[in-house]
Amino acid sequence: MVGLPGKALVKGELERLKIPFGLIDIGVVELPDGLTPKQRVQLKINLLPLGLKLHEAKKVILVEKIKTAILEMIEYSDGHPIISYSEHLSAKMGYDYTYLANIFSEVYGFSIHQYIISGKIERVKELLFTGGISLSQISYNLHYSSVAHLSGQFKKVTGISPTCYKLIRQKREDMAELQQA
Repeated sequence: MVGLPGKALVKGELERLKIPFGLIDIGVVELPDGLTPKQRVQLKINLLPLGLKLHEAKKVILVEKIKTAILEMIEYSDGHPIISYSEHLSAKMGYDYTYLANIFSEVYGFSIHQYIISGKIERVKELLFTGGISLSQISYNLHYSSVAHLSGQFKKVTGISPTCYKLIRQKREDMAELQQA
């Protein structure tokens, strides 16, 4: 995976190793199909001190599919009973959940569970501000056991309560409207 500062470092390593490359973007480096095993190993070794890893394309693609499936489950939550995330992902991807969780952590740097929580909190933020529905309904729709559980998780992730977030966001919107007028 490559972040903004890492793009130049990766480019430098590829040039130094005389490995041809295509696109270098955040999270992606396009390498030729003809990369020798020796070149691949050397590149992996050279990237480690930079805090970067070289992942197989198949793993990255699988992780992107996992992320998409999770976000779809969160986006289209309507409060009706669902199977667990782990069962859903296993069925949808055709792999054992433990395997998926290990690949996800290896490629993405944190657990599927953490990604789910992060996605749910982003959805809560969106619904708080644009949904016109109560925190109780949001909690139900996103399958939280209670409003208290949602609020606690929201505060743990963001540092503020959902109500405080909504007030701050509303004040920012009001200020932006005043500045435009």
